[in-house]
Amino acid sequence: MSLEALIFDVDGTLANTERDGHLVAFNLAFRELDLDWVWSNELYHELLDVTGGQLRIKYYLEKYNTGFLHDDLDNFVASIHALKTKIYVRLMSEGAVPLRPGVERLFNEARAAGLRLAIATTTTPANVDALIANTLGKDALDWFEVIGAGDVVPNLKPAGDIYTYVMDKMNIDPSKCLAFEDSYNGIISATSAGLKTVITVNEYTDKHQFDGALVVLNNLGEKNKPFKLIKGDQTDSSYVDVGYLQELHAKHC
Repeated sequence: MSLEALIFDVDGTLANTERDGHLVAFNLAFRELDLDWVWSNELYHELLDVTGGQLRIKYYLEKYNTGFLHDDLDNFVASIHALKTKIYVRLMSEGAVPLRPGVERLFNEARAAGLRLAIATTTTPANVDALIANTLGKDALDWFEVIGAGDVVPNLKPAGDIYTYVMDKMNIDPSKCLAFEDSYNGIISATSAGLKTVITVNEYTDKHQFDGALVVLNNLGEKNKPFKLIKGDQTDSSYVDVGYLQELHAKHC
């Protein structure tokens, strides 16, 4: 069965949005709301184990800020997250976060080869639109047949719902796809939906376990900047292109 589609996570996979975008936006939102909360990079490393921004805030309050009380916590947290999203979109418009090595190249090569592209993420649609539009241009949003984002499914990652949703919309079998992820929650989500997965780690996820991954790399690589193979079969390829993905798919799927 041939490879027909590539499905991408966003945060940490396409760009280092967690460190350079979301964390910055959270702290700016806290400051704008006169909250004395400051999330360090080390704390955010732990908070990322919780999927979803609002749930992440609640976890922080339950574990690290137990003295904070509010009469309507759900709506208050939602308002913080809404402001944080607004700030994040502004940061993207300012070019705060570039795509990771090899991402734009692979998108272009995949499109030229006739592969179908999709996105499966639990970040909000506004965040996805901001990243894609401000790194690749607004027209690039049309490159993706389906953009599964936010709360379009009842269960966030590590549940496989978002990947199942995307594949249902595409009317495609998981055996014809590859997923791209960067985290433990991500690979659990993709695997739960029956997908084989390519992992590109970042500073928050380089110690995660990736059992079942086709390959674990530091990034997708470029022709003049090869990837580092962390786990997986040795290859003559030095960067992830369509040929390399077809080789992985043929061998393992």
